[in-house]
Amino acid sequence: MKVKNKLRLGFGFLFVVVLFFGAVSMFYINQISNNAKVILKDNYESLRYCREMRTLLDENSLPLSVAAVTQFNAALVKEEHNVTEPGEAQAVAGLRASFNAMQAPNAADIAAHQRHVRRHLLDIETVNMKAIVRKNDLARASVDRSLVFLGLAGAFAFMVLFTFSVNFPGFITDPLNTLLAGIRNIGPKNYQRIHFNKNDEFAEVAKAFNDMSGRLNEWENSNLSKIMSEKLRIETIIEQMHDAIIGVNEKQEILFINTAAKGILNLSIDKMEGLSVADVAKNNDLFKSIISNESNGKPFKIVVNGKDSHFQLETREINVPNLTADPAGALNIAKNSAGNVYVLRNITEFKERDEAKTNFIATISHELKTPISSIKMSLKLMKDERIGHINTEQQQLLEHIKDDSDRLLKITSELLELSQVETGNIQLNFVPVQPEEIVDYAMASVSFQAEQKGVKLEVAKDDKLPQVNVDVEKTAWVMVNFLSNALRYSAERSTVTISIVNKRGEVEFSVKDTGKGIDEQYQKRLFDRYFQVPTDGQNKSGSGLGLAISKDFIEAQNGKIWVKSAIGEGSTFGFSLPV
Repeated sequence: MKVKNKLRLGFGFLFVVVLFFGAVSMFYINQISNNAKVILKDNYESLRYCREMRTLLDENSLPLSVAAVTQFNAALVKEEHNVTEPGEAQAVAGLRASFNAMQAPNAADIAAHQRHVRRHLLDIETVNMKAIVRKNDLARASVDRSLVFLGLAGAFAFMVLFTFSVNFPGFITDPLNTLLAGIRNIGPKNYQRIHFNKNDEFAEVAKAFNDMSGRLNEWENSNLSKIMSEKLRIETIIEQMHDAIIGVNEKQEILFINTAAKGILNLSIDKMEGLSVADVAKNNDLFKSIISNESNGKPFKIVVNGKDSHFQLETREINVPNLTADPAGALNIAKNSAGNVYVLRNITEFKERDEAKTNFIATISHELKTPISSIKMSLKLMKDERIGHINTEQQQLLEHIKDDSDRLLKITSELLELSQVETGNIQLNFVPVQPEEIVDYAMASVSFQAEQKGVKLEVAKDDKLPQVNVDVEKTAWVMVNFLSNALRYSAERSTVTISIVNKRGEVEFSVKDTGKGIDEQYQKRLFDRYFQVPTDGQNKSGSGLGLAISKDFIEAQNGKIWVKSAIGEGSTFGFSLPV
């Protein structure tokens, strides 16, 4: 039987029990009501008729008047039609005979006939009174009997319903509990089977569950060898990689470590998988530095096999998906951390190439400065009128050659500065100085350019600024670079504001212009080498090294450099130096 039919049968049985109890109750209640109606109707009417006839006899003198006789006769006729009890008919017949005799014209003794009439009335009343008592006793007995039957029927219905309510849910919940237990055993890979003797929906679900369990068991057994093979393949790949690779789980235990990592870290333990990271780090400072991410993303040097080698650490977190449900019941896929993978990339070759590039740039820049300076000297001599006059076209060509020479000289100077920074050959002369002196020096360098464009330079500073320990020339060079850029992109007769603020142990220098601003997508790359913001061709000059060199100068003095800008609101370039 299907579960749906079981539910229908169960609720149908409950309906039948309730209907049976209701029918029995209505039967006995109707029987009690009928008995009460008989008592109130038949016997009460007979007593009422007798009372009316006796009242007529009491209130009228004999012989009765025509009106009294008519009323008496009407009441007697009603009584004759209301004979319901044994012996009542004889009494009514005697009453009729005595009444007729009392009304006869030749009646000798009317008083004697009246006494017979009263005696027959008393007999009728006595019969009906006894009937009332008897029927009342029968009604009481019927009520008691009905109460007994209703009590038995109610007790029977209660027992049936109680038994049904206790046992019937088991037909539904027992198979569900069995299925729930089987599903819970799937988690720990206990692929058991479920069997039901009945042919219903639960049996169909159990059959589907058994099929699923069997397929999972087959998949588990069939994929175990494949998983082991894949694991061995992955371990082989990691072992053959030239980069040092270390895997650590969420319990801070070593998952894997290849031979390259053991050689670089000078670890002689053959089997390291499963060892605690803290135990290994106790006797190996380099391993401790790698695990603690002290050098993450920054190149560092390690002596390997007697040779200086450069490495860069990359750390990646291992995330595994986890299905969770929120209080509202919606499913969420969360990611749980399963550990970290540490990769030491050997960048020695790239470092050597970068150094070669830097030396090449420094050499070329140094060699180019002499011929460029010679070209500028020749241009100056050519423009001297003492050696001859030149026409307008020649004058324009000389101006173009001068601009290009200036630009070439600026680029070579910036490349030379950059190469000195990269190689570490640049020397910084740290001296304590007031921040105002740096700003004054920079403003003096660009004052002529500001006057030509009609741009006003304003200075806003805090009172009693502390000294900073910096290289005055390099720091002023950065400020000059900021001011030159601000003047280049500011409109004529605008204002450039220079601010000096003492802020939490640092002195902040900033230059704010009123130009068109810089798009946010370019701001992160402004301090990259050779990068220039795309423009429409206007103000296109320089090599894209000025801000990169400025960043190197400021960071070499333990400072910070930044930019804030928005389209249509101008730009603010700034840096901070420790007090």
